[in-house]
Amino acid sequence: MKNASKSLQKGFTLIELMIVVAIVGILAAVALPAYQNYIKKAAYTEVTAGIAPVKTSIIVCLQQNGNDMTQCNTAAKLGITLPSGNGTGALNTIALGTTGAITATPNPYKGILATDTCVLTPLQAGDNVSWSYSGACVTNGYVK
Repeated sequence: MKNASKSLQKGFTLIELMIVVAIVGILAAVALPAYQNYIKKAAYTEVTAGIAPVKTSIIVCLQQNGNDMTQCNTAAKLGITLPSGNGTGALNTIALGTTGAITATPNPYKGILATDTCVLTPLQAGDNVSWSYSGACVTNGYVK
């Protein structure tokens, strides 16, 4: 015969449930900002990808014109069309400076601000061209 007074309790106590909820809350508090930063970096890759064809055009132009940057500092001289305010996605505009610097301005998109511009400056050393990033894209950690 079974004894009714010796029943087993199954389940969790209130303190155990409170501990689990606290642990989940702490994990969420750490993970949410990291996830939001990851989303911004991922969205900013569209901006840096938009710069890539312009970089290539400048390098080709420099090779064809004996490393003379004055021959490669406008879209017309490069034979390309720069994006200008399309309003969709992360990339808004790309502009060229007189020294060949490429300035990309993003749209407000997935946490990126319109002020998070990225400037890519060519550094010439003989026949080699390297690039230096500056602007809010570096200070915000979108590019390295």
